Amino acid sequence: MTEQAAFRLKGRNPDVLTCIANLSNDEVFTPPEFANRMLDTLAEGWAAANGGANIWADSSVTFLDPCTKSGVFLREIATRLINGLEGEFPRLQERVDHILTKQVFGIGITRLTALLARRSLYCSKHAVGPHSVTSAFGDNDDGNIWFERTAHLPDGDRCLVCGAGKVFLKRTAEEENHAYAFIHGNDIKARMREIFGDEMHFDVIIGNPPYQLGDGGGGTSAVPIYQHFVTQAKTLEPRFLTMVIPSRWFTGGKGLDEFREQMLSDGRCRAIDDYLSASDVFPGVGLKGGVSVFLWDREYHGDCEVTTNFRDWPTSVARRPLLEEGAEVFIRFNEGVSILKKVMKTEAAIGVRLSEGHRFDRLVSTRRPFGLESTFRGRSSVRPGDLELFQKGGLAYVARNEIESGANLVSAWKLFVGFAAPGTGNKDTYPHKVISTPFLGKPNQVCTESYLTIGPFKTESQAKNALSYLSCRLPRFLIQLHKASQNTTRKVYTFVPSQNWETKWTDGKLYEKYGLSSDEIAFIESIVRPMNDSDDD
Repeated sequence: MTEQAAFRLKGRNPDVLTCIANLSNDEVFTPPEFANRMLDTLAEGWAAANGGANIWADSSVTFLDPCTKSGVFLREIATRLINGLEGEFPRLQERVDHILTKQVFGIGITRLTALLARRSLYCSKHAVGPHSVTSAFGDNDDGNIWFERTAHLPDGDRCLVCGAGKVFLKRTAEEENHAYAFIHGNDIKARMREIFGDEMHFDVIIGNPPYQLGDGGGGTSAVPIYQHFVTQAKTLEPRFLTMVIPSRWFTGGKGLDEFREQMLSDGRCRAIDDYLSASDVFPGVGLKGGVSVFLWDREYHGDCEVTTNFRDWPTSVARRPLLEEGAEVFIRFNEGVSILKKVMKTEAAIGVRLSEGHRFDRLVSTRRPFGLESTFRGRSSVRPGDLELFQKGGLAYVARNEIESGANLVSAWKLFVGFAAPGTGNKDTYPHKVISTPFLGKPNQVCTESYLTIGPFKTESQAKNALSYLSCRLPRFLIQLHKASQNTTRKVYTFVPSQNWETKWTDGKLYEKYGLSSDEIAFIESIVRPMNDSDDD
């Protein structure tokens, strides 16, 4: 049997990496087909920045996956390099040895995934084992895929670095504590020298980092951690950086506001591929809000090519700034940019600006508008002077002196709207309602933090007209542009302009006021369903 035949027979069909189950919704294996799409985009970006050069034909380019799980990125990179470097290294074994020892590197997120990644890349969980495709590592059994258990840095009941809760901090040395080595450390460049034994510089960093960790809060409360991998990777100053991460960073949220600001103001993103449904990328994964792949180029400055993907919808592609004038979040839909600009331009033309007080969010309360937690339960029977209380379990009663805040709303007309929007299970579906169905709030009616209030309004008629406005699709579409999760805080109403509350509003009136085209109207109605739709989502 020839040397080349021996190596090529290491392949298996079907590919085992298409068959393994995900660790969780937060530690997701990347399908080989999707990994190759990311590598195609990387190659295009490299060629654009390097006079058309083929990255797979360059034996000096180094690659790091700092959060390797299945090893799919490293394996597919090695496969492409094996083909691309044939002219420089005609002997297959010499070519393989060079690629595996000099060009591809990984850091496992757990001991198990490090073994799996070595199996994918070296065809053996031992880099110097009898089944390994290379013998060039000497006595280094890990090869270039490293893992050692790392400690969290406790700060009370949480990790100072990643925010992991005490359940992870208390785990023994035999248990997996999910303290990922790449993000736990003050000097990542020194850490790379320790791990790989040399002054390391990586031209390309690529990966699919863990998404979140339980933070010890109530229920399933968790803190995002993927942003730490992106930030740490940039510290290493690679030429290119590409990762697949949840798209919630577009509008910020829990622990993500600073990261969002940095990403949007950076100006070095060549491309973002946005997938509205995570299951289109990771079959069977219930990750709300979708995922996105970004390609960051250290030397690039300019607009970003934004691609939106969703099942059987036509793919939408536009080259635009990540941060539009007048916005502080990334406008997810390409079609949404023109719609928002028309709304802002119209409001400016009639003498008001969304940034100067003529915003609907000024009418929206903060969370817990009357100081009552969601666990608060009023009385089932009424007493003289009681207020009606809307709570998660239905209507109850509460004494006026138990109301801690929102005095200006107690005796006013207002609206109530659920703090959490209706769910869609584990799937992202369109169109949907965006917010819970709002309802009229009368004087002397209050609520727990399960609801937000909108108001005050001087008359019942004004409140009803505001209710008609929220029933329209355009304001809910503008909410969707700023919404990162099911929670609809005051902030998500930022793009929504206030209106004349002496007028009853309809979709038609709003479309005409803002001069929307038939295509823009059709797009809005593909995202937002009528409020009177009886479906939960």
